[in-house]
Amino acid sequence: MATEKWNFDPVHSTIAFSVRHLMIAKVHGQFKAWTGSLLLDEAEPANSSVEVLIEAASVDTREGQRDDHLRSPDFLDAPKFPHIAFRSTKVEKTADDRYRVAGSFTIRDVTRAMVLEVEYLGRTKDPWGGERSGFAAKTSIDRKDYGLKFNMPLEGGGVLVGDRVDIALDIEAVKDTAAA
Repeated sequence: MATEKWNFDPVHSTIAFSVRHLMIAKVHGQFKAWTGSLLLDEAEPANSSVEVLIEAASVDTREGQRDDHLRSPDFLDAPKFPHIAFRSTKVEKTADDRYRVAGSFTIRDVTRAMVLEVEYLGRTKDPWGGERSGFAAKTSIDRKDYGLKFNMPLEGGGVLVGDRVDIALDIEAVKDTAAA
């Protein structure tokens, strides 16, 4: 089977994150504006690749003041660094429906290696004659590795914002018929 191009459908997909708040709870958020694509070779997964480009200003935690702070120089500095990006460098199949996707992840012009643990959820025809595939992926990063160092000490110990950011992707991709 040849390599097929798939475009991520942001209407039916989510790029989400969570981080500790006040050391006792987690704040959840997502990015509302992004694009992504996948070149998929099911017979030879090593020939596959993934690219995602996220608009940093589209961060949404359902709290306007917090979102404005996340867009500020204390965190994403979205006016200066408008995009967050992931580009795969290696795809390997680890089980029937599991993959490990290694790549470069960039926030604020700082690029670090990242590994996504990916579950392939299947493939189907949609009611409009197209083909769709589903994927779930997760990973974690240390936000300080990307220059996101803002924090405040708490009176009782600990800090306002945790360093570990858990990232979860639920992706529905549409086969690109123009590429066929």
